Amino acid sequence: MADPSPILYRLFDMQDTKYRDFQSKLIPNVSDELFIGIRTPNLRKYAKELYKAERDPSTGRIRQGSVLESFLSDLPHRYFDENQLHAFVISEEKDFGTCIEQIERFLPYVDNWATCDQMSPGIFKKNHELLLPYIRKWICSGQTYTVRFAIGMLMQHFLDHAFDPSYPEMVAAVQSEEYYVRMMIAWYFATALAKQYDTVLPYIENKRLEPWTHNKTIQKAVESYRITPEQKTLLKALKLPLPRSK
Repeated sequence: MADPSPILYRLFDMQDTKYRDFQSKLIPNVSDELFIGIRTPNLRKYAKELYKAERDPSTGRIRQGSVLESFLSDLPHRYFDENQLHAFVISEEKDFGTCIEQIERFLPYVDNWATCDQMSPGIFKKNHELLLPYIRKWICSGQTYTVRFAIGMLMQHFLDHAFDPSYPEMVAAVQSEEYYVRMMIAWYFATALAKQYDTVLPYIENKRLEPWTHNKTIQKAVESYRITPEQKTLLKALKLPLPRSK
């Protein structure tokens, strides 16, 4: 077995075992032994340091042969915290093409909601037209966290001035039994109700979502301060009865 990389040594230097024990309970589909236990602000800070130190200002790319390039290429990672660091480094990327290249290499190895949801490249804010074709591809992938990531990017970047009525249609068309996909669909529609209420309400009125996701959308929307009391009353009346589990 190869010696641990300098990055892995640094991660263990930042270990907080009490936080590890707490964090592992929030992400039950990842084995407890795969958590180092590093607080998110510390990981974000380290990602910024690495990216700044290893980025070649003349090319805008991470230096070939650098410790960081080796880390980003060495997939799959063993530890949850390595995946988190990887996501945060990608989020720092300043070049859209490079960012997409890194995301597409990394997405097949994303295995939990936290890494998926915390990967949020700032460069996407200025490149909506370039991003959209990739979202369309990812949302049809059939891979749990790739689909979840696509829906998350639609929610983050395409519910305000860049909104189009075809986007919630894309999300409603997703068919999945995966809890983490269905939860993201509910999160998307609850947020969409807060931002594009008149356009999105028919998805609830016409029962376009499967029953569990329909009710979860209403629950999350009713919990939002951005939904008016009148809207909450209407939404509550649209909840569906679910069969009792045996």
